[in-house]
Amino acid sequence: MSGTLSHDSGSGHACRPPSEPRFDEVGAIGRPTRQRTTVLHALVAADGFVSAQALHASLLSSGVRVGLSTIYRTLTAFANAGRADTVRDRSGERLFRYRPGADHRHYLICRRCGLSLPLDSSLVESWAAQVGMSTGFADLQHVVELTGTCTTCQRPAS
Repeated sequence: MSGTLSHDSGSGHACRPPSEPRFDEVGAIGRPTRQRTTVLHALVAADGFVSAQALHASLLSSGVRVGLSTIYRTLTAFANAGRADTVRDRSGERLFRYRPGADHRHYLICRRCGLSLPLDSSLVESWAAQVGMSTGFADLQHVVELTGTCTTCQRPAS
């Protein structure tokens, strides 16, 4: 998993976000600039978790020039605004995935191929709310990462 976690499109169990983000989503992180719009479109096109460096390389290879620091800042701003989900890969690098709705999501991620599946997170959310109520803490934030090996990667190589 070298900076990109995605899915095998032939696996039949991927959840693809909408292909076109709304322009007002870029405005959610500040002034809607061309570079921010480009980064958002590239994030959606990545169709899975992707590192800032992988997104930068993808943009450069397609002839689009956006600085790596601009990509990092933009992805972090989208995550802070609730428009991108984040996880860490094995090396600790932060990966981003477009979040098509305002709801907080959790994912099950295959450690081998990077397949990422959004999960019904109602149990985690209700547990976090109960912890907050029982401890008196407010404005709780949490990160839950579930990893494993998907059914495709479990099959022996032929």
